[in-house]
Order: sequence, then structure tokens, then C-alpha cells
Amino acid sequence: MPTSSISGKQALVASVFLLLLASCGGAAADPDDPLAVDQYAVDQHGMLEAWGATTGDGVVIAIIDTGIDMDHPDLADRIVAGHDWVDDDDIPNDENGHGTHVAGSAAAIGNNAIGVIGMAPEANIMPLKVLGADGSGSSDDIAEAIRWAADNGADVINLSLGGSSNLLGRIYNKVDPTNQAIEYANDKGVVVVAAAGNDDTFLTAYNTETPVLVVNATNEVGESARFSNFGDPRAVSAAGARIISTAPTYPTTIWPEGSDGYEELDGTSMASPHVAGIAALMIDSGIRSPSEVRDRLIDTASNPSNDPLLGAGLVQADRAVRSGFGLTDTVVLLVAAIGLVVALFWRRRRTR
Repeated sequence: MPTSSISGKQALVASVFLLLLASCGGAAADPDDPLAVDQYAVDQHGMLEAWGATTGDGVVIAIIDTGIDMDHPDLADRIVAGHDWVDDDDIPNDENGHGTHVAGSAAAIGNNAIGVIGMAPEANIMPLKVLGADGSGSSDDIAEAIRWAADNGADVINLSLGGSSNLLGRIYNKVDPTNQAIEYANDKGVVVVAAAGNDDTFLTAYNTETPVLVVNATNEVGESARFSNFGDPRAVSAAGARIISTAPTYPTTIWPEGSDGYEELDGTSMASPHVAGIAALMIDSGIRSPSEVRDRLIDTASNPSNDPLLGAGLVQADRAVRSGFGLTDTVVLLVAAIGLVVALFWRRRRTR
């Protein structure tokens, strides 16, 4: 009958539309975190569109650094069990300030009407303290922390070690344990993201065969930051100048007078956690392979001027997340649509 024919067509069109809509996602609303308006990384990396598809729910990002302010209101509810190699305990509290700032850029809680929003606003944070109050530490502790993270549920590891720990020279050494530890984590399915360093030089901080995504820093207009290293062949770029993020309220080495909980810092150390957070979004969207995460971040980065200082270019979260909807997903949609057509055809035949 005409009525049932129209209803069948409408059902088919609606079903296909919903399937396509689910595949494409949409833009999230502007976050209600009051300092988000000062986070130019949100626009620079296409975060609203990415958040329309995924928020990193439950993905674990290990922050291997100076520890974290364990009671910070923009972080505390997302912190999972970690460890402190400096004091040899399980309370990796931040005495320097650097690690807390890094953690906020990666995964500060979003849409809680306070402070900032992390790139993966529903991810979990694993605090692993390997650097002391003065920002120094050992390669052995860093390597052990990487392995610990891989063995204890981390999905992404962030290494913002370039400017704070003066370890670049030692990490570059081919027998340094950090490179082997990164290979171990990669083999266990963990994405490792690392800061390029702040020496304004053509320097490769990690062995070229090490499976790590290196991050250079950019400024507000998407140009290479004046301090950023730029020599790693695997590099992408992310916002790293004048980055506002979480900071301890109590006195630390960086902020001896304490803070109101939010401060600005510069460095590739600030750029790296933006990419770590975006990697968490990709994992939440179903892209599990570390090599696939790295390749898609590189392939979808934006570098229209082919500026070699930007490496592959500025990371684009919206494209990286959307690129997870590939040929296999398209085939699934087509099969589903064909199935709907066949089902409707047989239903009409049976009702005649």
C-alpha cells in the first residue's frame, strides 16, 4: 500500500542517516571551564570537533614527571594508582610544579565549571614521579617508570623531559635504558609521546628507531616556538607557548609562593601532553595500535607551508579521530544499508 511504501522509504533513509551521523560525529559545545577561552590549543587542534566524537573516557595516561598535586580539584577525581621513585613510595606528590602542569594539559577534568579542560577530559591520570623538586632524575628511574606504566594499565605515556630534567644527552645515548623501555611499552600496546626539547636546535633526543612520537612546540599563531627543537624525523607539533594549565596551590620550586591553581608555562614539555591527550581520544575511538595512532597523527597533521620546523605539522584532533572511520567502517555501513533494503523488500512482499 502507498502508506507502507512511504513508511519503508522513510525508515530506510532515517536508518542510513543515523548510521552516517554516528560515523561522522559533530562538534561539542564550548566547554564551561572558565579558563578554556585562554587555551588556544582548543582551536588550534580542532578539539571541539574531536570531543563531539570522543572524550577519552577511561583511557589511562601515565605522566612520567615530577609527580602531581594529588588534591588538585581539576585532577583529583581522575587520578589512578601511581608510584614515586624519588621517595620510594606510592604518593607521587609534586614538589616542583612541572608534572601538575603537564597533567592538566593532557587530562584536566572538562565541563566542571572550574579551571581548564584537558585534551582528553574524561581520561584517567597515572602519576609516576621520577624527577625531584629540582627537576632532576635518572635514566634508570625513567626507564623503570615506563615499564611500570606498561605493566599496570597505561594506554598512553607522556615524557615531558626535554626542558626540565636535562636528560636529552643521556637519552640520546644508544645504550641508555630509556629507549629500550619505550620499545617494551610499545610492544605491550602503549603509545609513547615525548617532548622534543627546548634547545632551539636540530637535535634528535631519542634513537631514530625508537617507537616514540616526538612533539615540537608552536605558538598561538601556529608557528614554531622560538625555543623548540626541530630535528626529529618522527615529529609533529602542538601548542607549547604561553600554555595555561593546572598548578599546585602549595609552594613548589617553580612557584615558591604557591598559586591559585592555574599558571602559564612555555616548553615542548607543554606541547607533548596535548598530543598525549589527543592520542587518548583516538584510543577511546577504537584505534588501539601504537603504530596506527602515531601514523594517523602524522598523516592528518596540518603543515600547509611545509615548514620543516613543524615536522609533519600541527596535530589535528578532529581529523585524527575521524580518520578512525575508514574503509572497514564504510563497508559495514554499506552492508547495513543493503540489509535494511532487503528487509524492507521482503516485509512489503509478505504484507501484500
